[in-house]
Amino acid sequence: MGILERIAEIESEMARTQKNKATSGHLGLLKARLAKLRRELIEPKGGGGGGGEGFDVAKTGDARIGFVGFPSVGKSTLLSNLAGVYSEVAAYEFTTLTTVPGVIRYKGAKIQLLDLPGIIEGAKDGKGRGKQVIAVARTCSLIFIVLDVLKPLQHKKLIEHELEGFGIRLNQSPPNIGFRRKEKGGINLQTLVPQSELDIDLVKTILGEYKMHNADIVLRSDCTAEELIDVVEGNRVYIPCIYILNKIDQISIEELDIIYKVPHCVPISAHHKWNFDDLLEKMWEYLGLVRIYTKPKGQLPDYTSPVVVKIDKCTVEDFCNKLHRAIIKEFKYGLVWGSSVKHQPQKVGKEHTLHDEDVVQVVKKV
Repeated sequence: MGILERIAEIESEMARTQKNKATSGHLGLLKARLAKLRRELIEPKGGGGGGGEGFDVAKTGDARIGFVGFPSVGKSTLLSNLAGVYSEVAAYEFTTLTTVPGVIRYKGAKIQLLDLPGIIEGAKDGKGRGKQVIAVARTCSLIFIVLDVLKPLQHKKLIEHELEGFGIRLNQSPPNIGFRRKEKGGINLQTLVPQSELDIDLVKTILGEYKMHNADIVLRSDCTAEELIDVVEGNRVYIPCIYILNKIDQISIEELDIIYKVPHCVPISAHHKWNFDDLLEKMWEYLGLVRIYTKPKGQLPDYTSPVVVKIDKCTVEDFCNKLHRAIIKEFKYGLVWGSSVKHQPQKVGKEHTLHDEDVVQVVKKV
């Protein structure tokens, strides 16, 4: 029996099984088996096969955004209107067959946009070019899911299901679970908050499926079996996501008001270029980038080309490494102007955390 048939069999068994306390162990076991089979689909046991044509796109710029969506929802039109890149556009399905890269400059940051080929149902099971499409999506800093405003919900659910099957978690943070394998001593479970789903028996069942019989596990929040499996698998990526509802020129104002209240959504019209500024502003917010301006000694700051770093890696040391690896070895102290310091300028060490649009001057050792 092939992997796909085994996956289908497990999924149908999970659908038939009632959810209650008595069946939670059995369901946990099925979920772990499903995760293992899915991993085999992503990374076959044999050597890695050659990459598909047009999928090995070099990563450039400060961030990378992938456009994911069903065929003919307007991804290529949106990309060409945003970045001026010509991706073949036509009214029939499956026009884009390879990855089309484009670059935009926004607030001084260079952002790479990738128009990925249309995802179809069953992409995670290897249908269409879906497998390579989602593999590229895993490397993105942000995912734009482009939906047709006239049929958004069924498309949204299907795409989320395909991405989750590939270990991509949208708009989620990694589960607050401490996990450490050890040589001996059995399974040691520590819960810091009351658990509604996981108990020692269920944890042992799930880990037993991975042939792990010695581990320390700390649950720091109310966790589910899926979150524990994600931590054990260790190949999950957590990516922010914006749902773009395209073709709003085909709906009424009242419907538009309702759409605006949906979280993580931006309604646009790619053809008429409506609401692009709102989309770019939200994109900047979700990317979490910080701009730092450089100031050579005795000169004015260079406001034209900022050094762009991620919001979780924005210390003076990260800033120096982004400029050049050798700078930090000669670093004496930094002078900072901006909202991260009390005095203008202020002398700081390499551990100082910078804010957006700070100006930094690096003083080297003599």
